[in-house]
Amino acid sequence: MASVMELYYDRAVEMVKNSRHPDTITPENVYQEGNLANRRAVESVVADIIRPESHFANVEAMEKLADLSAQGKSCLILSEHYSNFDIPSIFYLLQKAGTKAAEVADRIVAIASLKLNITSDFVLAFAESFTRVVVYPSRSLEALVGTEKYDAEKTYSREINRAALKQMIRLKYDGRIILVFPSGTRYRPGKPDTKRVLKEVDSYLKSFDYMVFVGSAGNILVPNPTEKMELDEVHNDVLVHYASEVIDCSAFRSKARAAAPPDADLKQAAADAVSVALDELHAKAEAERAKYL
Repeated sequence: MASVMELYYDRAVEMVKNSRHPDTITPENVYQEGNLANRRAVESVVADIIRPESHFANVEAMEKLADLSAQGKSCLILSEHYSNFDIPSIFYLLQKAGTKAAEVADRIVAIASLKLNITSDFVLAFAESFTRVVVYPSRSLEALVGTEKYDAEKTYSREINRAALKQMIRLKYDGRIILVFPSGTRYRPGKPDTKRVLKEVDSYLKSFDYMVFVGSAGNILVPNPTEKMELDEVHNDVLVHYASEVIDCSAFRSKARAAAPPDADLKQAAADAVSVALDELHAKAEAERAKYL
């Protein structure tokens, strides 16, 4: 398979020229509106490589979530994460599903890792295509434990995440739907830790009214071993995103905590329950996708 840079070099160069977001993140700029010119370019790439049988299953649940958001309820999407094109494909398939589903996409604000802004101009140009709130991920800080950089980065991460929390609170009561990848990174085969749901997801369950889980099957941009997005491999594939029914966050969290052993870490119990729910949705997505292979 060819890399995304090899196949779409000209579009990537144009996107870098269009880029307007900073590569330095401060508490003042953690909220970043999508760059519509670059979004159209990314969507044209998705349209090139995604097979026409691809679709968003049970899209009606996403529409119900958007209705709740419009009524002032705080709403959350918790999605599996396999590809740097997960967000573009979610938007693309929602738009493909009709006018009301396309309106759901317009409400979505993704929680995105700071590293997408600082890795390279290429990655930033792609990342800024969609509206997001930038956070400092716990995985990145954990990697610095024991180094000279740790104390300074810990302070910086708190500043960034405090500002991101303020923005998220503002957005979730302003009719926007917050999208989170609970694993905090893309899943890579042979690396089970990359599929682990982070304990931080418990704070999202505690802070939101309603949610939808999204399982995914198929992959149109396969991660490469170097972790460089420009080398991710383009794959012409059937992609299915599968939504759960709308779920009451408080009830889900309470059930997960109640089922945990007496001495269990309750935040981890909630994270484990999310992991189980996503695995179930993944199986449904795989079964749906198999109909078109």
